[in-house]
Amino acid sequence: MARKIVNRQFNLSIPAGKSAFLWGPRKVGKTYWIRHHLTGAVVIDLLKTDVFAEFAARPALLRERYQEHKGLIVIDEVQKVPALLDEAHWLIENKGISFLLTGSSSRKLRRSHANLLGGRAWRRTMTTLSRVETEGFNLENVMVSGLLPSHYLSQDPVEDIRGYVADYLKDEIAGEALVRNIPAFSEFLKVVAVTSSELLNYTNVARETGVSAKVVRGYFDILEDTYLGFRIQPWKRTKSRRLIETEKFYLFDVGIANYLCRRRPKPGTPEFGKSFEHYILMELKAYQAYKNPELDINFWRTAGGYEVDFLLADKALALEVKASPRVHEGNTKGLLALADDGPVKRSMIVCLENETRTLANGIEIVPWEIFVQRLWAGEFF
Repeated sequence: MARKIVNRQFNLSIPAGKSAFLWGPRKVGKTYWIRHHLTGAVVIDLLKTDVFAEFAARPALLRERYQEHKGLIVIDEVQKVPALLDEAHWLIENKGISFLLTGSSSRKLRRSHANLLGGRAWRRTMTTLSRVETEGFNLENVMVSGLLPSHYLSQDPVEDIRGYVADYLKDEIAGEALVRNIPAFSEFLKVVAVTSSELLNYTNVARETGVSAKVVRGYFDILEDTYLGFRIQPWKRTKSRRLIETEKFYLFDVGIANYLCRRRPKPGTPEFGKSFEHYILMELKAYQAYKNPELDINFWRTAGGYEVDFLLADKALALEVKASPRVHEGNTKGLLALADDGPVKRSMIVCLENETRTLANGIEIVPWEIFVQRLWAGEFF
């Protein structure tokens, strides 16, 4: 089956008269969605050099041109001209105009103390693709291509990802003056990809990158602020066990991570298992963004080595991810140890088996595609 994108789950869902920020990494599909779903809106695209130059030189043009406008106004990549937010604020307050303000980085806005509209705009996020938004989905291929729309559809995703990484360093990092040492940041990206999904150790990453641990902490913040990575916090409440309290960090896309590591994971290898866990987390993050923004996603790990990959919604669901065609009793140790430390509503292993089943201890074995379908159907939360 040919690869296609169908039925994106993102829904703006704001009432008339309200405004919103729409955040997400570059090339995630924000502009495409706007062009196809907000056909009557005024779109100010700041990626166009002439449009950018015009509004950067005179932000007041927004007020002068559109104060009598009755519909929605979209400002695409608003972080490029932060002063436009003051004009948007005035138009919201005095003219009741609605805005959709999109961007791939909130960092520049915060650093410049830009007007973030003081709660007058709701927040929306667009993520990489989910399995339920696609046709022709092949898990092994996705480990290479990732799930940015243009990469998923590409005949040569590795070449596209190479260009994406280069453009990110040039446009998002150097262009916005977020860091001074671009070679060090480029090396940092490679180290982060290798250690993605592992416990964060700033000192080790700093040593491999050649900068201080303080600088490395700032680099991780940049990845989060540009929506190219996220931290997962450990579960810290326990009755009897000493828990690891160090957070984990994941890059936003499994294809980007594998490209930076120079790997093409094959089923049956440790690299595939790591990538499979990463992919399942991408599904959870997409579901969180579109369906359940209050969903807590944690992991659980004890000082003694017991671990559960994801602990969701205050222990409503404990999830272990195994890239194996056959789950064995030995794969349940982490989930059983977690249950011993307090009640868990539901325990589950997501895997490559073909049929669902339930073990004698109550742990559910669920094929990954069935898990994704049930997740998006709202069965778990």
